[in-house]
Amino acid sequence: MPWTTADLPDLTGRRALVTGANSGLGYETALALAGCGAQVTLAVRDTAKGEQAAAGIRKAHPTAAIEVSALDLASLASIREFAAAWSSDHPDGLDLLINNAGVMALPQRVTADGFEMQFGTNHLGHFALTGLLLPALVARHRSRVVTVSSFAHRMGRLNLDDLMGKHRYRAWGAYGQSKLANLLFTGELQRRLDQAHLSVKAMAAHPGYAHTNLQSASAKMKGQSFQVRVTDHMNDVLAQSAAMGALPTLFAATAPGLPGDSFVGPNGFMEMRGYPHLVGRSTRAADLADAAALWTASEQLTGVVYPFD
Repeated sequence: MPWTTADLPDLTGRRALVTGANSGLGYETALALAGCGAQVTLAVRDTAKGEQAAAGIRKAHPTAAIEVSALDLASLASIREFAAAWSSDHPDGLDLLINNAGVMALPQRVTADGFEMQFGTNHLGHFALTGLLLPALVARHRSRVVTVSSFAHRMGRLNLDDLMGKHRYRAWGAYGQSKLANLLFTGELQRRLDQAHLSVKAMAAHPGYAHTNLQSASAKMKGQSFQVRVTDHMNDVLAQSAAMGALPTLFAATAPGLPGDSFVGPNGFMEMRGYPHLVGRSTRAADLADAAALWTASEQLTGVVYPFD
């Protein structure tokens, strides 16, 4: 039998945090977790949109425990401010950290700290957030971190000499590198958690081809209205729903018995759509030397050193 939201466990008393939860995959993830009794923080860049999402969740689940907090993953200052405030407000810890927010194939842009926008948001922002929230995760037994990657990680190349694409920027190449970084980060995080004898599990998931706002964002930024229409049509014809796309994340977050560093995706043709199951990754995504080098570079760039001791 395929795994669906009907298989989610009772999450009463569990605390979850979902980045980018105001729409798409993040919204569907938060909706499902709240429906099972979890106390959910919607960590969003635009709190007005976050409040609209929270209202939608409360309409579906009137007793849902939902809060909205401002978080801009393209700003280290925002990440530090958010993590400090959240940890102070929730001293009992965190069960589920869902690193969901992301940007895709953007024209060349930089974050508030001068990082290439896709690498800075998709990887470095979540690297910093996870490190700052690690004490909260350790405070809860068998907590999990789920980082949302993509099947596009297979086209990624980790360029340690030019992580920011300053010498040569290609929008899709930068996206592939950021999604590859998500998997390298997950594997290295799990190895370090194991070495520290911590019960936290690091997982990764990808949604396949899911119908969200992500696909048309780049074309809208470039003012390419025809490309927006083409993308919207492809979403309508080929993509599965955002609710289906969220299932791998929910499975990685809650399914019992999963080993650390599990990667979950759809079980259909080319992992484009379907129900969640364990999937493979590229050889580059399992490169231990690259994972260690990326970790060192990420600590240096963000200034966040994980408190494993």
